Amino acid sequence: MHSLRYGLVVLSLGLLFIMVLLSFIIEDSKEPLPRPLLHQQNNRSNRLVSQTQRLRIPEDLGFSVEEWDRIQRAVNWGEPDRQITNVTMCTSPDHSTFIINGFKDKYYVGEELQATIVAKDFTGRPKSYGGDFFQAKAYSRKLKASVFGEVLDHQNGTYLARFTLPWAGEASVAVRLIHSSEAVQILKQHRDADPDRVDFYGHFEGKNPRGVKVKEKVACTVKWEGVAMPGKGNCCCEYPDVRTGLTWYCRKPPTLPCNTLVYYNLGVYKNHMTGLENKIMQNKYVNRWIKGDSLVIRVLASNATLGEREACKPGLPTPIPAGFYLHDVWTSFVCATRHFDAGNTTKCLKDKHIYIMGDSTTRQWYDFIIRSVPTLKRMNLHTTGNNGPHMAVDVENNIDLHYRSHGNPRLSFSWQIMADMHYISNEIDGMAGGPHTVIVLNMFAHFTTFPLSYFAYRVSLIRRAVVDLLRRAPETKVIIKTANTGRKDFHHTDWLTMQLDQILRETFHDVGEVYILDVWQMTACHYNTENIHPGPVIIKNQVDILLSFICPT
Repeated sequence: MHSLRYGLVVLSLGLLFIMVLLSFIIEDSKEPLPRPLLHQQNNRSNRLVSQTQRLRIPEDLGFSVEEWDRIQRAVNWGEPDRQITNVTMCTSPDHSTFIINGFKDKYYVGEELQATIVAKDFTGRPKSYGGDFFQAKAYSRKLKASVFGEVLDHQNGTYLARFTLPWAGEASVAVRLIHSSEAVQILKQHRDADPDRVDFYGHFEGKNPRGVKVKEKVACTVKWEGVAMPGKGNCCCEYPDVRTGLTWYCRKPPTLPCNTLVYYNLGVYKNHMTGLENKIMQNKYVNRWIKGDSLVIRVLASNATLGEREACKPGLPTPIPAGFYLHDVWTSFVCATRHFDAGNTTKCLKDKHIYIMGDSTTRQWYDFIIRSVPTLKRMNLHTTGNNGPHMAVDVENNIDLHYRSHGNPRLSFSWQIMADMHYISNEIDGMAGGPHTVIVLNMFAHFTTFPLSYFAYRVSLIRRAVVDLLRRAPETKVIIKTANTGRKDFHHTDWLTMQLDQILRETFHDVGEVYILDVWQMTACHYNTENIHPGPVIIKNQVDILLSFICPT
């Protein structure tokens, strides 16, 4: 009797253990629904983030579980539901089309216009799955006007493009296929599977054991999970940064010691694509305008205000559209921006210490401001290349303007002085801040070949530094510039850039004390030929928003 009772107890405990285990398995398998993307939303409510799409997380990236989950959902993207065996199965820019929904004889300012995009393969057959990377705009060549269109992916081969009509006059719709869904998967797979697609070189200078002055060059890269050290030779000289936990490392030079590293530069890009992948990624299929309704849209004036715009302040959301061009002047829907000439630019910057940190797209702002203020004079700090640090001063108005890069990695063929490569988070940690301090920062262009986890960690370090700074000096202005559009090649295309941009936005999602200056839409919808370094008319409008953030009244 006792043995039977004992057996029943053991059986009951075993069943209870199995039920608990199953509940954990079921709960763990539940994936949150995807968060809408900035410019191509997932509109299918039952699409879940698959486990294989989840980013690889090192031990600590500086995010909570909830934040990291939100980031994963933000970068989630549709994909083909079948194996691609030839190019004809891919989305064709020549066969895909769009139509304006419910076209009317006249529209009014502030009204929404919608268009349906139908993706087709190279045989003209409609696609049955989503994931294509489309961009859309409404525009008027005559008025030098344009506005960014939001594209929603229905995950069935059709897409909805939505436009707000913000000006009176004529308008047309244009849609382009940046990358087919098949090409996007190639980009994603190579970013995740072989992030060591770019080599860097370290240049060592000094005396060898025989006392002879020599120069030696070896391979270098970031030390991060999944990033392999290129080249051959002994490994390795490590250059850790204690505060960030980041390490740059190089193969040991043949004769010189590790402490003789002076310069570094970009080496070579590597293409690991297969023959089929190379065909799918051919330039003739990339960034192509597709055929569609060429109807002229008549827009009449109305009393619509398109939203009451308040003075520019931190924490304001970025709508779609974020603004529009008319006669080459950008009107923001984020806040009431101003337009600046040399006089009121000087007045705005008087008694300010402005620190611009990032890549060459923010250095354009640095250069533009110097050209706009005749009393600002460049200081020769005897640095090499465009890395910086650079500095300009206006003694009369007590203005000092600084620029330096975001630190390694920098995809530059020119030689950079290693000692000048500072991480943004360390620079911010060393600032007192205050009402006279303005910090402008960005990162995107030099990180597209690296794992998303590496970029996310770099951004989390900046967030931590910004939050600490604003805690000790809350009157400091911190302005974050988003990514530009402009590149379409395998290593730097807009889709890779957009993924980084989503991480940047999500990381600062809850930091309400910073300004987010959206330039993605400004560079994507202008009539100028896209360039990672936009032309003067676009830079002028971007700097006007920057100055409006610094001096809202």
